[in-house]
Amino acid sequence: MLSSACRRFISSPSAAAVIRSSRAAYAPASPPRAAYSSISATEIAERTKRMLDAKEQSGLSYDELSSKLGVTNTYTAQLLMGQAKLTSETAIKLQEALPDASKQDIEDMTTAFPMRAFDEEILKEPNVYRTYEAITHYGEAIKSIINEQCGDGIMSAIDFYCDVGTTTGKHGEKRVVITFNGKFLPHIEQKMDDNSAKSPRD
Repeated sequence: MLSSACRRFISSPSAAAVIRSSRAAYAPASPPRAAYSSISATEIAERTKRMLDAKEQSGLSYDELSSKLGVTNTYTAQLLMGQAKLTSETAIKLQEALPDASKQDIEDMTTAFPMRAFDEEILKEPNVYRTYEAITHYGEAIKSIINEQCGDGIMSAIDFYCDVGTTTGKHGEKRVVITFNGKFLPHIEQKMDDNSAKSPRD
């Protein structure tokens, strides 16, 4: 038999709230809402795998493939991974260098506009995270030197070249060399006379 205190709790608003919370906790999860996107991540991932398989079948390293294409080794990797747009001129060279790559895949790489983004999960990969950490750790010092040598502005990541290589240290160890070569973009003084799209004013 329930005590009077228990009966009072069961009939109280607090008990009703507990019951609702328990029901919510065990209720089946609603299916995720579909998000519209102009690209298919699945199609890009599948094409990337086919292109990387074709590269492996060719036996070419990224350095060797980049020499045949006439672009940097990093840009070569970006092309295969769908992170850069393939030009018609380079497409011909790519088809010759990777004969196992399908003509359709290469044609799609020339017509599609890349979604230049990344999955945040990639930052959990140690090689990627260490590079990210190095940039952020030295970021303020890099900015200070850029300002001293170039003025008030930034390094472009569009008019930009990235190359990855190796060198040998004084103790015979292999060392990684990553070169960023970006155009300097100065911040402008926003002069009224130069503003060709002035806001309307009542």
